[in-house]
Amino acid sequence: MRKLHRFHGGVHPPDRKAESTRLPIARAPLPRRLVVPLHQHLGHGAKPLVQAGDRVLKGQMIGRAEGYVSAAIHAPTSGTVRALEMHPVPHPSGLSDLCVMLEPDGEERWVERGPLDYANLDPQALRLKLRDAGVVGLGGAAFPSYVKLSPGARQRLSTLVINGAECEPYITCDDMLMRERADEIVQGVRLIRLMLHAEEVLIGIEDNKPEAIAALRNAVKRGTLRMDVVPVPTVYPGGGERQLIKVLTGAEVPSGKRPVDIGMACFNVHTAYTVHRAVAFGEPVVSRVVTVAGNVLAPRNYEVPLGMRVADLAALASPLADTSGYLMGGPMMGFELPSADIPVVKASNCIIAKSQALFPAPPPAMPCIRCGRCAQACPAQLQPMDLFWFARARNFGKAQEYSLFDCIECGCCSFVCPSHIPLVQYYRFAKGEIWAKERERKAADLARSRHEFRQLRIERDKQERLEKLARKTAAARSHAAPAPAMQEAAANPADDPRKAAIEAAIERARTQKATITPRNVDNLTPEKQAEIARIEERRKKIREMARDRIEP
Repeated sequence: MRKLHRFHGGVHPPDRKAESTRLPIARAPLPRRLVVPLHQHLGHGAKPLVQAGDRVLKGQMIGRAEGYVSAAIHAPTSGTVRALEMHPVPHPSGLSDLCVMLEPDGEERWVERGPLDYANLDPQALRLKLRDAGVVGLGGAAFPSYVKLSPGARQRLSTLVINGAECEPYITCDDMLMRERADEIVQGVRLIRLMLHAEEVLIGIEDNKPEAIAALRNAVKRGTLRMDVVPVPTVYPGGGERQLIKVLTGAEVPSGKRPVDIGMACFNVHTAYTVHRAVAFGEPVVSRVVTVAGNVLAPRNYEVPLGMRVADLAALASPLADTSGYLMGGPMMGFELPSADIPVVKASNCIIAKSQALFPAPPPAMPCIRCGRCAQACPAQLQPMDLFWFARARNFGKAQEYSLFDCIECGCCSFVCPSHIPLVQYYRFAKGEIWAKERERKAADLARSRHEFRQLRIERDKQERLEKLARKTAAARSHAAPAPAMQEAAANPADDPRKAAIEAAIERARTQKATITPRNVDNLTPEKQAEIARIEERRKKIREMARDRIEP
């Protein structure tokens, strides 16, 4: 019997899980239109590989991974690409992102695919195959899995933790997946263990899921590798990565570090399932199991093609007339969708229909009374009331000193706050402002480095021009120096060819003048004749002066 540990804090909200686990997972029918975002994971969005009018097959790559932290996107079904355009995507801001508008043809024709020979593949090549298959963390974070698998190339891990806790209210997609597809999950865990060289495997499942625990234990017995299926206490947020590691092993991940830094790794059961499908069948991630619950007549889990609109999915569960909106994710960490036109993505584990009865408007926030309940409930052992004051005062530096980024935004502090202060909203605001300032700082640093490089280039070009001008000046001076023949002529003026040429020109002018007969000189008045005489006298003086200059 493995000894379990406790993490600090936690709460016990009503789970509301029984309603959606009465029926098996159903396959959602294809809608008339799919909206497939090219950014369904943390990191860089995928680069589009298709354009309007292209015919695609199910599983065909329509977005290539761009950058190190990224993952590929694939067509959820066969059909025709109608457009690449901006469309609202699942995000609290309601902002739009580039999406592929796909019109299904109803034929569900797969792209050519087959199993991977993982036994003969280089570990790095296998990880890249998973990146190209679009495998990401399906527990909600959607972090590209091949990045988390990379440490296996450098070191052995002591423990691989598989997260089947699923602690948040309403969400049961992992529970149903473990009940119905336990063997495939175990095969995926075996592949992850192989890539990470983990010494032991612990599968943690909350003890309110007895059917899933039994199914996983039976699947492990049928396998060849030893894995421990460990029931853990039902407390929220026991499904958090750090909290589950603490409960199963007693180890704590230090602030600012990752589990791999202490020799551990954690993967969701749904992620393990997609790893198996990618390796055993060559199937990329084109669908996922989603819980539809809340204010609906028939809550259930559906296997949904990625890109299906929330309105189309919710209609399968028959939302009631007083439905006022939809949440994506659970009531603790999820967010309200701006409209039902938002598509399902890889991180969409649950859609909850809202109503005034299920989700009444919160009462007005009152001043903080510093009761300390939020600190008692915080699983990250923070001081939420202090972080609240720093965020409200926009003292972001102090908030970082108090480990703001260790907050996992689980909502425990808001859940227990007697003043009904939306604490998590303040923390998200502070984080967003800090990230924005960091982006501005990096942009300023980049602009400064570009400016300095430009100044350096201008100075270099100026120096090169000065050196080129100096070379031209030196060459011109060397050409302007008197040639030896001209120096010799200067020493013997009688032999100067220029003087002979000038004298010959003067002689020709004299001869030409003597032969010219002036016209219009008849019947001149004495005044005109005197003026002509004065002009001729001046010309004579000028010729004499020129002759004196030429003759030495």
